[in-house]
Amino acid sequence: MDTGGAASCWANKTMSSRIVLVFTCPIFGARTHMSLGGLTCSFACVLTWMVLSAGCARRSTVQFPTPARVGSTETGIASWYGVPYHGRPSASGEIFDMEKLTAAHRALPFQTWVEVTNLSNGKQVDVRITDRGPFVHDRIIDLSLAAARQLDMVRTGTARVKLKVIVPPATASAANALDNPPTSAGGYAVQAGAFSDRARAEAFRQSLAYSDARVKEPQDGSRLWRVLVGHALTLPAATALAGDVTKAAGQAMVVREDATQ
Repeated sequence: MDTGGAASCWANKTMSSRIVLVFTCPIFGARTHMSLGGLTCSFACVLTWMVLSAGCARRSTVQFPTPARVGSTETGIASWYGVPYHGRPSASGEIFDMEKLTAAHRALPFQTWVEVTNLSNGKQVDVRITDRGPFVHDRIIDLSLAAARQLDMVRTGTARVKLKVIVPPATASAANALDNPPTSAGGYAVQAGAFSDRARAEAFRQSLAYSDARVKEPQDGSRLWRVLVGHALTLPAATALAGDVTKAAGQAMVVREDATQ
């Protein structure tokens, strides 16, 4: 056996940020005919395993956004977006519809409602945060085309606005929370989150206190792993469940279950 130390005993492989030891020599050899090199290799392998095990014991926790404080405000420049993003999955996993009153924000939790006031003409619109952005310096929100129309800022492209976090409108139709309007009868579920990494999606699922929480793999060209709660729910039941999930996870939305299969 080579006496070159621990380097000859194992090889490092990195997978999902965890180090896996692949031993190429036995940790404990026979009682007889064990060479000094074998003892050195065994001791080095055991010592390395103990050190790495201690490090892995400190498991990191997944941080989730806390609900935005109602009444908090922000002032800055707004822009708007439509084509070619129309019909594509947003950062929340919801399909972006430029004709709905939605918006992108860098930090506000998904499903947060914001009152946007155009400071140049006083016009207002209430939007729901479903996406991330804008990623241009000094801009604080990216509005859908429909929202930009109500603020009369389509032609100018940008406007100075004031944002105010508000309570979700009581008159908002439950259908506005769907990622696709239903075209046929079918069950509903609640999407608690969407992640580009499967490991993060699984960690999030395990953090939820719902026995039927599950991770759905990307579908229809999307790269997002969705965490769903509930199965074959009626729309009222799914809407009620979404309220409970929002309290636990900070965000949730009702989706057609057949669209996530």
